[in-house]
Amino acid sequence: MSSSATKSWLKPAERPEIIDTLINGVDRYNPSNVGILEDYLYHQARTNEYDCLANLAILKLYQFNPDLYNVDVVVNILLKALTATPLPDFNLCMALLSERPGGPSGDDVDAEHDPNVLLPILSSLSRNLAECRFPAFWMLYRDDSLTHLRENFTVEVVGFEDGIREVVVKAVKSTFTKIGVARLGSYLDLSGDALEEFISAVGWTLDQNTGTVSIPPNPDNTIQATVVRESITLPQLAKLLAHAQSVA
Repeated sequence: MSSSATKSWLKPAERPEIIDTLINGVDRYNPSNVGILEDYLYHQARTNEYDCLANLAILKLYQFNPDLYNVDVVVNILLKALTATPLPDFNLCMALLSERPGGPSGDDVDAEHDPNVLLPILSSLSRNLAECRFPAFWMLYRDDSLTHLRENFTVEVVGFEDGIREVVVKAVKSTFTKIGVARLGSYLDLSGDALEEFISAVGWTLDQNTGTVSIPPNPDNTIQATVVRESITLPQLAKLLAHAQSVA
């Protein structure tokens, strides 16, 4: 991660001053502030903003105060973290949930909101993204068994699917200089005009004759020869040879 990206991760430009003061002071452990942080999370979901540290502060409060646990909030935090792949945000969130992975469950919990069902699904989605198994991600995400996840949760997170496609774009442009359009479509879960518009929007070029998408050169997808020069003086070489002779 570049220094500018690290700075943005630590303190997003959009973070309100009240949130910055809260999560960087002793008040971050005050359970009465959880409502402020949860409102900020929903603001992130509506505006396509993202603040990992603020969301981790919510999970830390849940860890210390189990009665505050809200499965809807947890799922929204994890969905936002998915769009930050390949950063380790999702795993950081799961680590704070590890001592209490399920939260409330039982007969009083709707199966569609049961964290013991939702969290393993989200973990599978995260694993597919981290391993760049993008077609597998979309296949699972589009499965009929996850209709409740899409209709109850991801629909509330503005730009979620586009955020996942941004994850794909980062992986593709750091790996390929050319890629088949059908293969790219399977990575992005797009086809036809929608795929062509997306390719044009990210600045890539589609050759209609060959069905090949060209990705502009960048430091990650360009092979550069590395020349390693060793600087050793004559006296140092003499000592080395003398030592080698004495050992022999």
